[in-house]
Amino acid sequence: MVVATSGTSAPDPTALDEQTGKVESAYSAVQQSTNTPQRRKPVLEDYVFYAELQRASDKASDEERKPNIGDRLYQLARGILPVDFDLSSSTAVEEQTQALSDLEVEKVNAWRALRQASWSGAFYLCTTDILGPFNAPYAFRQNGYVPGTLLYVFMGSMAFYCGGLLWWLYVKLDSDRFPVKSYSDITERTAGKFLRFLVTWLVFIHMIVNVATTSLSAAQSLHQLAHGHICFVVSIIVWIVVGCVLNQIRTLKRYSWLASSAIWINILVIFLSMGFIAHSPPNYASAKASYGIPAGPVVKQAFATYPFYERINGVMNIVYAYGGATIFPQIIAEMRRPMDFLKAFSIAQALIFTIYIVYGLYVYSFQGQFTLAVAFQGVSRYSWQTVGNVFNLISTIIAGGLYGNIGLKILYVNLVENFLKGPPLLSVRGRFCWSALVVAFWWVGFIIGAAIPQVQTLSGMVGAVTNMQFTYSFPTGFTFLYLVQLDATAEDGAYVPGSVSKRVDTWRDGSRWKRGLFGSAKTKRPMLQAWKWFNFVICLAALATAGLGIYGSGLSIAAAFDTSAATSFGCAAPV
Repeated sequence: MVVATSGTSAPDPTALDEQTGKVESAYSAVQQSTNTPQRRKPVLEDYVFYAELQRASDKASDEERKPNIGDRLYQLARGILPVDFDLSSSTAVEEQTQALSDLEVEKVNAWRALRQASWSGAFYLCTTDILGPFNAPYAFRQNGYVPGTLLYVFMGSMAFYCGGLLWWLYVKLDSDRFPVKSYSDITERTAGKFLRFLVTWLVFIHMIVNVATTSLSAAQSLHQLAHGHICFVVSIIVWIVVGCVLNQIRTLKRYSWLASSAIWINILVIFLSMGFIAHSPPNYASAKASYGIPAGPVVKQAFATYPFYERINGVMNIVYAYGGATIFPQIIAEMRRPMDFLKAFSIAQALIFTIYIVYGLYVYSFQGQFTLAVAFQGVSRYSWQTVGNVFNLISTIIAGGLYGNIGLKILYVNLVENFLKGPPLLSVRGRFCWSALVVAFWWVGFIIGAAIPQVQTLSGMVGAVTNMQFTYSFPTGFTFLYLVQLDATAEDGAYVPGSVSKRVDTWRDGSRWKRGLFGSAKTKRPMLQAWKWFNFVICLAALATAGLGIYGSGLSIAAAFDTSAATSFGCAAPV
């Protein structure tokens, strides 16, 4: 009995559709069988054991692979875990493969066939998802030179750390037998089903509001291109229709080439707009429409003197700029080599941080208080606006399509497959269900965007409600819970795959909590315990900042309606 390796070439789409449908039915039979050891509800020890086994199997299946930073950090991470399994021999891998039933092997082969993205594809997807440089100057406008720079450095460092935590949790919990397919899977395995339900719908809300913000940005570009001769709400509708067409793409691998083109287009717009802004006065008319401020000399501040809630909204725009962790587990899940994600993410984060700092400081230095939420629209010459807007239309709709792809997958898996027991995503019938969901998803995004047409305030609210949680609160909180549960298992009996876990006590009597929170004689390693509680403190700080951001963004939305020319579902535009 042979299980296909992760390097297996992908089948053609028709064969893959048939294979996926067959495997889903087979897997249902396996789960219902009374003879399978997986009939009982899996516990954390199951996930950890098979994940360790999976990582060893991945290494054994690719002998020509050169060691990289991901491999080295993974080995360091394994060294601090309170639970370890002996996987030094490939015999253990082969024995577990032999133990699988034919139906389980078929499921493993189908799942591995879906893993086609390379690390370079993951780099493009991460960069496309996170990179949003055109609101960076606005964040400096709201906070000033000193706070803006410090916040971009601090938030960028923490976003990198928390993204690394998500990758670490993924490799500790994912296996072919128990695959991690989304953020929700990590949530359930570390925090339980109730939080999985909340996180699943929060991810969906996050993606649909991201679709709304990208549609608003594209609509502003189209409105400027038309010299204002098109109703703003119609401009939004145009890009909703384009998004419906683009989101007929279902797999991330087929989307990665679009993602790569969006990055280079964004970089081109950055350099072009920097040159235009250096030789053009600010766009006073757009600043008047957005902020209600008259034309005058450009004023730059080391420390901004705007009202507190406006500065908080600027901070949330920085949070929004680094948001992207929501789709990291799904990107890793479609990679041929999940261990390579850290390499892709590190390069992407370094590039993104450099662009934010350079572009934000440059534009704010030229335009000061007149800096717009979409920075390149701040040039006053129409011909130069047109160049930036045309390229932005392309890159923005690609980014919106990526958000839509992830959001729709979450909705499809949880609503169509799990709740309604509908067809698998990659089946023929799944294509029709997917197409119908695409239309409904994008039109809900239209309602949100048209109701709050000021992109800078909507971005701030998204940063506070969702990005802050997925990028900072959840990775640190779930890492804390994962380590607590591992410490709690240190005194239990030896783990045997498929058997009932032999626990020496329960959570109710308090002893497991004490051991989990503060370690036991086997796990009282100071650095490990300090790291565990460091994550807990960061999680609380992120939650508190999110609450403050929701308050500040709410006030900013109210103030924007008082000063902006744009109204809900109206023809007037904010530029």
